[in-house]
Amino acid sequence: MTDITGDARGGTVGVVVDAYTTGNLLPAAFAAHGVRLVHVQAREKVSTALPRPDLARFAENIVYDGQAALARIRSHAPGFVIAGQDSGVALADLLSERLGLPTNGTARSAARWDKYATGERLRERGLHRAAQFKAADPADLVRWRKEAGPDAETVVVKPVSSAGTDRVYVCRTDAEIESAARAVLSGPDVYGKPNPEVLVQTFLEGTEYIVDTVSRDGAHFVCGVWRYHKRLVAGRPVYDRDALLAPDEEPVPALLAYIDTVLDAVGVRHGSAHAEVIVTPRGPALVEIGARMNGNMNPGLHRLCLGHDQAALTALAYVRPEEFRAGYAGRVYSRRRHALVCNTATAREGVVTGVDATAVRRIEALPSVHAVAVKLAVGDRIRPTTDLLSSPLRVFMTHEDRAVLDADVLAVRELAETVYATGPAPVAAPAAPIARSVAPVTADPEAVAPEAAGSEAAGSGASAPETVR
Repeated sequence: MTDITGDARGGTVGVVVDAYTTGNLLPAAFAAHGVRLVHVQAREKVSTALPRPDLARFAENIVYDGQAALARIRSHAPGFVIAGQDSGVALADLLSERLGLPTNGTARSAARWDKYATGERLRERGLHRAAQFKAADPADLVRWRKEAGPDAETVVVKPVSSAGTDRVYVCRTDAEIESAARAVLSGPDVYGKPNPEVLVQTFLEGTEYIVDTVSRDGAHFVCGVWRYHKRLVAGRPVYDRDALLAPDEEPVPALLAYIDTVLDAVGVRHGSAHAEVIVTPRGPALVEIGARMNGNMNPGLHRLCLGHDQAALTALAYVRPEEFRAGYAGRVYSRRRHALVCNTATAREGVVTGVDATAVRRIEALPSVHAVAVKLAVGDRIRPTTDLLSSPLRVFMTHEDRAVLDADVLAVRELAETVYATGPAPVAAPAAPIARSVAPVTADPEAVAPEAAGSEAAGSGASAPETVR
């Protein structure tokens, strides 16, 4: 028994809105159940900052323009509408509600993709979170910080939406806040939308974790919990590696109890979600949540270390809800093997002139390496790593022995710098620097505490759709 209805051509069909990054994994997951997917673009212009929807994997692409597009979508008689990335959440909520399908609804939709709306919803429910403020004028952000008191000595400035640590700055002075705010306002977010306002939040001191879930009818299954290891480079949080935790490992039980209340507060009743949480001295506090899959997911790796993957579970929850409820709803994952996802960093800047296949094979040959995502090609620009989007290489790793993983991470870092050959970048006018009153943190991953970057994650294709948190 399924929730999917047949379309005019006799098959079964569903809709995905904005299948950026790991949204490209959904067609295969649903095809395993005989379900074809139609893709809907929330905006006419496709983002160039992220791995794009692979339209060859979808039965049709519909650019949403109102009633005409709605009629075209309705003609397929879809059984569900889901978001492939944060930029598609609002439209997926609207379409699923209008079509009378399983839906998270529009009432709390903003709280599932807008960081400010999320924080306000948690405040209404009395849940622990960062204090926050948003404004279009950098001077207003500075004024708020002064009025917020000692808790705002260090703050985080970032876009209200976006992802992938796009223009996220940890600031300790008024000058830093003003400069960071101007950087946010200077251009669109990673989805191509303008940034008319800037969000400032108090810095959450502690270690950050990823909590991934899939839900059906308000019953949640926790797919996995990962600990972030990050570095702070020139005021920017830079991903280093993510480590899979066992479900009984501290502080996972507290995280699970907290995230259950968050999911209910923001109205996640159906589908996948990806939350990032800081465990502070006062307990867990949400950084952000999105009603979409983890951008850091590799299905093969997840099946090895967890026995499942979020894309397949999402398909199961929509296509075979009874089976999902019986086997997963209200339960928690088990860890089968240790696992890491390593994001390499570089200090180089220029244009990629070659990719050394031998170097890639040497990384792939390491005992714990499951897959290597080479994120740049010849002609692409390589730049010093300041966020997830500028990390040049991602390596998925799993092994029964944690010591093997730790040794292989060191080898990956050493080999990563041999993968790309580079030449000089075209000369361009220098951009105005972000004002800093503190020295940049060293770029050596081993010399910085894993939790140095505190609260700031964003959010995460063919070879590597996993580029957004």
